[in-house]
Amino acid sequence: MIDKLIQFSIARRWLIMFFALAISALGVWNYQNLPIDAVPDITNVQVQINTSAPGYSPLEVEQRITYLVELAITGLPYVESTRSLSRYALSQVTVVFEKGTDIYFARNLINERLQQAKSDMPSGIEPVMGPVATGLGEIFHYAVHADDDARQPNGEKYDATALRTLQDWVIRPQLRLVNGVTEINTIGGFEKEFHITPTPARLLTFGLSFDDLVEAIEKNNANVGAGYIEKNGEQYLIRAPGQVADIAEIETIIVAHKDGIPITVADVADVGFGKQLRTGAATRDGEETVLGTAVMLLGGNSRSVSEAVSAKLVEINKTLPKGITAEPVYNRTVLVDKTIATVQKNLLEGAVLVVVVLLVMLGNVRAALLTAMVIPLSMLMLMTGMVQAKVSANLMSLGALDFGLIVDGAVIIVENCILRLAGRQHQLGRILKLDERFQTVFAATREVFTPSLISVLVVILVNLPILALTGVEGKMFTPMAMAVIIALLSALVLSLTFVPAAVALLLSGHIEEKDNIIVRQSKRVYTPVLAWVLKFRFSVLAGAVLLIIAVGGLTTKMGTEFIPNLDEGDIAIQALRIPGTSLTQSLDMQFRLERAVLEIPEVKTYFSRVGTAEVASDPMGPNISDGYVMLKDRADWPDPDKSKAQLLEDIRQKLTLIPGNAFEISQPIQLRFNELISGVRSDLGIKIYGDDLDQLLKSGSEIATALNGVEGAEGVKVEQVSGLPILSVEANRPALYRYGLNVADVQEVLAAATRGEE
Repeated sequence: MIDKLIQFSIARRWLIMFFALAISALGVWNYQNLPIDAVPDITNVQVQINTSAPGYSPLEVEQRITYLVELAITGLPYVESTRSLSRYALSQVTVVFEKGTDIYFARNLINERLQQAKSDMPSGIEPVMGPVATGLGEIFHYAVHADDDARQPNGEKYDATALRTLQDWVIRPQLRLVNGVTEINTIGGFEKEFHITPTPARLLTFGLSFDDLVEAIEKNNANVGAGYIEKNGEQYLIRAPGQVADIAEIETIIVAHKDGIPITVADVADVGFGKQLRTGAATRDGEETVLGTAVMLLGGNSRSVSEAVSAKLVEINKTLPKGITAEPVYNRTVLVDKTIATVQKNLLEGAVLVVVVLLVMLGNVRAALLTAMVIPLSMLMLMTGMVQAKVSANLMSLGALDFGLIVDGAVIIVENCILRLAGRQHQLGRILKLDERFQTVFAATREVFTPSLISVLVVILVNLPILALTGVEGKMFTPMAMAVIIALLSALVLSLTFVPAAVALLLSGHIEEKDNIIVRQSKRVYTPVLAWVLKFRFSVLAGAVLLIIAVGGLTTKMGTEFIPNLDEGDIAIQALRIPGTSLTQSLDMQFRLERAVLEIPEVKTYFSRVGTAEVASDPMGPNISDGYVMLKDRADWPDPDKSKAQLLEDIRQKLTLIPGNAFEISQPIQLRFNELISGVRSDLGIKIYGDDLDQLLKSGSEIATALNGVEGAEGVKVEQVSGLPILSVEANRPALYRYGLNVADVQEVLAAATRGEE
């Protein structure tokens, strides 16, 4: 079969050239569709279930929501594990499915179970699934900014509420139309609301209750469709609008009548614009802002989606009011372009080096260029294979390629063809005829194909065990092995088809095979060395074994790491305050942090998310903030040669000047990687299991103390799982019964007085 394939390739050489051109065109087309990212996405198949429960304490969230959701999804097929989180006003349950499970099938299974669980939950509670995205899906951040002279239509300056309104009703809907975007998450500012603040004394004066006021507003704030009527052969649709549109309409709503006199909302309550209670906020450069995050759809191309979002944002800015801009503050494309540029540079340098070596060693320009053509053809075939195998182009997959291995088989075949063609010409004393040249090329290719095949198979076999890795390791290193195997198989196919066809087509006329000066000098040096090695072969083997043992002993003293850290260029800072710190206080502390870091001349901007965003894909308490320090181009630094380590030390010194904060310095993607791998954002996490929370906290503190004494350990901390102050209001049941009241009456009044009732 191999012989027939080689003979066919030589006989139909122009057809093989056409196939090579077609494969190249297919590779270029697939390159346009190839997902490109900085690193592989290690997120498993998972679905987040987020449930907003305004006003609920963590205990109530756990008992009345989280437990019910976990119970509902019990027994679902293909589920590997579940984990949950219960915070103030938020429940999050993450369901992890087996590898290969279709994400939409998994979401459909969960949706069916959630419909059943809703009936057991408190009224108004609605579990929703998170976006169809991965842990590394946040690819683009932008901040909505107002100039100092920007004014609203009413003449007032734009505040956080006005900026949030623009984000929710103008910017966000348009960005969600971008292909590849599954969600635009918003944090910061305030959602604008009508606030009706009842005065208890006035209600008592008129003998009214909170329920009376709520009922009156509900009955006077709704639009109703009343069907249609037919008249004179025409059909008329009927609608009954009743939704209030401004403060004046709310104030004139009648709550009750006393002695024939209407009692309006204005008589018992104050009506005005207010702000919704929020669980998160955003800051930038020491001021509050509104931050939007574009979340990429699962399986998308981060570079193309980021570019599309950026282009759409430029269009949106043209439609915003004067002085308002939505400015990108983080764009994954920048990192991806830098990473891919580094890979491309290394690959290009490697390719050029291989071509130069081929030119020097083969001594034949046509043969060297012919062999070098295997590199781009193999790469284009690799692009097609990666698209079909759903492997993204990233630092791991492309960085593992070795052009020396790729052209190894082609070099052997071409060099042997030159040797045999030159020898045959010398034997006959003339230039070979066409059929003689074809026969010689076939014989030369067949002669060295077996060793060439073995060399390729050895490298493939070395990479095969990597494909057996599972979990995070598999997601990280499988793309590397897949890329190497696909590239080598592509090169092997080209060595069997394209190379002999090209040799038969291009290497015509007088062919001469002789050693150049480099080869002659190398032989002169190596020949006596080879003779000595063969003479004392047992001693050489013994020395090699001893060297392996010695080096093996040294490796036991080397440090180990999962993967080397990629310099992303930017810095991520997570700030933690003591539990119970309010959102307002956290914002004030974050402002001071950002202003201090901005004093460093290398820093361009510093933006943060404090607490939990609207879509709680990354729930945090109000005492925690995620910050991104964006750096200037190195050319704009006062000292372009300044190391990243020295810059980080400068940042640490600034941070330590602000009391009340604990810090963890990382990088945007690295921080997410650590969290996806171990559930914590540090490089190393230690989990303690048990059924006594107090004992777990005690053991955790003891372990942290011990770790602080380890050389190289920095930023050791214990996860905050307690300490949140809770004010518990317990009903005096006997007193309630004397007044003819129920516990629910007190709870409703308390809830309305603190968080309000929608």
